[in-house]
Amino acid sequence: MKKDEFAKRRRQLMRMMGQDAIAILPAAPIRLRNGDVDYFYRPDSDFYYLTGFPEPEAVAVLLPGRPQGEYVLFVRERDPEREVWDGMRAGPEGVLKSHDADDAFPIQDIDEILPGLLERCSRVFYTMGTHPEFDQRVIGWVNRLRAQAKQGLHTPQEFVALDHPLHELRLFKSRDELVAMRRAARIACSAHRRALASTAPGRMEYEVMADILHEFHRNRADISYHPIVGSGPNSCVLHYRDNDRQMKDGELLLIDAGCEYQYYASDVTRTLPVGGRYKARQRDVYEIVMEAQKAAIAKVRPGCNWNEPHEAAVRAITRGLVRIGLLKGPVAKLIKEGAYRKFFMHRTGHWLGMDVHDVGEYKVGDQWRLLEPGMVTTVEPGIYIAPGSKDARREWWGIGVRIEDDVVVTHDDPEVLTASMPSDPDEIERLMAAA
Repeated sequence: MKKDEFAKRRRQLMRMMGQDAIAILPAAPIRLRNGDVDYFYRPDSDFYYLTGFPEPEAVAVLLPGRPQGEYVLFVRERDPEREVWDGMRAGPEGVLKSHDADDAFPIQDIDEILPGLLERCSRVFYTMGTHPEFDQRVIGWVNRLRAQAKQGLHTPQEFVALDHPLHELRLFKSRDELVAMRRAARIACSAHRRALASTAPGRMEYEVMADILHEFHRNRADISYHPIVGSGPNSCVLHYRDNDRQMKDGELLLIDAGCEYQYYASDVTRTLPVGGRYKARQRDVYEIVMEAQKAAIAKVRPGCNWNEPHEAAVRAITRGLVRIGLLKGPVAKLIKEGAYRKFFMHRTGHWLGMDVHDVGEYKVGDQWRLLEPGMVTTVEPGIYIAPGSKDARREWWGIGVRIEDDVVVTHDDPEVLTASMPSDPDEIERLMAAA
């Protein structure tokens, strides 16, 4: 992502904040995995969205209209001894040179410097609860200033939730963001194609996951969530994680795996026949889900509200379940009663961006918000008939199907970012036969 992109975002946010305000964003802390081993560091999405700065122990401050500079960063100082172990640090000088900060200070000086920046402002834009330890420091700085109010000191009078305006910005993807998301989608589709080629009876779920991870990493991407590779009965477990079962001929394999490229996520699900061909009942269910997905994607366009794709998927799934005998009764009545939830128990999609379940409100007031160009959503209907289900005969048990794609709202027809991984069952069978 170019530096100009981050600068544009900061300008947009500061216009929303107005004068006489300050925004404070701490970087995510380093997290301990176990013993003395840390998790691989991944910056907080809000912090990185505005700064492009990837190091921990940093705080970004925005001050609209400040004559000495509107964008201030507090960062770790250079430390040759620590850099031998952990790698290079930018330091305050490097931040000024490479990250377009107007001013930069060592992080250890923040308690002395930041209160002086606060005292010029009436409103503090800050997200409480994300970093509880840092919350106490911010409250302490403000209280210290308020204690001096009798001396004529100008002190902050109001805290404003920073996540509301910032997440509204993040909801609408820029041209550069969509470039990154298209790349993340292509990598994920390539990984799913590789998984398709390696799916066979006798293989372990984790072997397929290994092929997916290899494809991600060789393209300089990482997982955007732990992959779901669920065969047979595991295809009916929505958040299955173990990935340790041996696949059997005649079963389905549900693969839900997306990657993160340059901090932007993809989220893709395909359901494959382990033996290379769908059985009759599996195909019946699969075609209902595919019909539901097509109906939902057709509603991902400006002027439709957020819930319309889900409503379209529900109608298609309910009609299909009646057609194959898993539900009985008038479709409208079954929808009103929620009868489909026995087999389709989740929503049809979620926002997608820097986080796989990305930020952004789904309602404005008590109304579903209207879709607008630049929004990106998943579309992922499914049907799950768990073994032992009292709502279906035994011959349907163990059939779990989900089809998921990433879709951009445009000014015209929706753009399916993940179309390079086929979902048509005939095409999947053809590819598996050729693998």
